[in-house]
Amino acid sequence: MKRIIIFTDLDGTLLDSDTYSFESALPALDFIKQKNIPLIICSSKTRTEIEFYRRKLDNQHPFITENGGGIFIPENYFEFDISKIGFKPEKTRNYLLIRLGAKYTDLRKSIIELRKKGLRIKGFGDMTFKEIAEITGLSIEEAKMAKKRDFDEPFIFYGDEKEKENLLNNIKKMNLNITMGRFYHLMGNSDKGKAVSILIKLYKKNFLDISTIALGDSPNDLPMLEKVDYPVVVRKTDGKYDSNIKLQHIIKADGIGPKGWNNSVLKILKSL
Repeated sequence: MKRIIIFTDLDGTLLDSDTYSFESALPALDFIKQKNIPLIICSSKTRTEIEFYRRKLDNQHPFITENGGGIFIPENYFEFDISKIGFKPEKTRNYLLIRLGAKYTDLRKSIIELRKKGLRIKGFGDMTFKEIAEITGLSIEEAKMAKKRDFDEPFIFYGDEKEKENLLNNIKKMNLNITMGRFYHLMGNSDKGKAVSILIKLYKKNFLDISTIALGDSPNDLPMLEKVDYPVVVRKTDGKYDSNIKLQHIIKADGIGPKGWNNSVLKILKSL
């Protein structure tokens, strides 16, 4: 029998965009727990932020931080030594870390360099906890967690379309990448899809036969959605789906945020 693995974005997907609550998804979350289905958080959020929600969810599974920058695997989670199948994990606290993203210090240097070229950008590293809280709707404590970054730098861009083209060209020359969700994110050669592919490989080795589901709402989720058997896009707060998410076999969730998440997960799981 196939083992089911679920990957999920947080903001605007499992979490309500305004309240950061997953209450509307509780029926599906309870069902997942009863069936012992791994739920893998794959978010632009930091390790500290994701750990906060993992505790709330009582989630003990691997997770992916900062748009695929790092894969954190609890020690002894898999029944084999991942270092013997081509990966070089770092030991960090209670996890094995597979590092895919750029160094945060290098990204901060790039932000400063871009500003020197006249580009009007402001990263999380330039903001106070209060400023981050105001633009995100997070509490001050949550803003502190959002600022503890390892692999990517969220930023606000104040320019017009012509300046945006200049921004993209300069980032490309730096051999860096950019993705967009709620904010722009400056990052290295990593994305959610690359991280998800690695975990799929590990789960296949562990369980042999698996089916994969992923849920997201923004363009930065597209690389993740492309890698799974059942890709789901949920509606945004305006009731619409992001027009940039185009896949031939995309499943459109019936509902906004966690409500759509709940409906789609239950529907897919019952069909399987």
